[in-house]
Amino acid sequence: MRKLTFGMNLSLDGYIAAPGGDLGWSVPSDELFQFWSDRVQATGTALYGRKVWEAMSSHWPTADQQPGATPAHAEYARRWRDMPKVVFSSTPRPVDWNTRLVTGDAVTEITRLKAEDGGPIDLVGATLAAAAMRAGLIDEYLLVTAPVLLGGGTPFFTALDNWVNLALVQTRTFPGGLLLTRYETRR
Repeated sequence: MRKLTFGMNLSLDGYIAAPGGDLGWSVPSDELFQFWSDRVQATGTALYGRKVWEAMSSHWPTADQQPGATPAHAEYARRWRDMPKVVFSSTPRPVDWNTRLVTGDAVTEITRLKAEDGGPIDLVGATLAAAAMRAGLIDEYLLVTAPVLLGGGTPFFTALDNWVNLALVQTRTFPGGLLLTRYETRR
């Protein structure tokens, strides 16, 4: 069974985006950017909700061709394009860059993907993660917490029907006071 990880940057008060979708508070250091790039390299399949897909696909497919692109950004862009991706959206839309679209039930598709052979699966997007959390499909939570309070926005965690017990398996600090915590779901 493939491991499913939900991981994103979040504020200390638990938001992945400020009101209006503002992400200006979460600009990563070079070290954190490299961490996420290495994560993309190691991912067997990435699962995206529509909103995150729209943000990622509007930038990364051609980021390495933009004036001033750093070697790190060029490497991330290449890794991102090469990584197999699945986008979940109730609205049919064109996808590209080693991506396929799923318009049906996300929980059914994620369950199927987990049962396949292959590398780890990373999930990005609060709405998609909420469905996977409620279904008990997430094996690992990877949080990079920034020392900022947003006071509202898009929460990392959703309301759940039952407790989810976790075990801390890793911590790491990054420049600027960011703290990575990685938890495995205790079953």
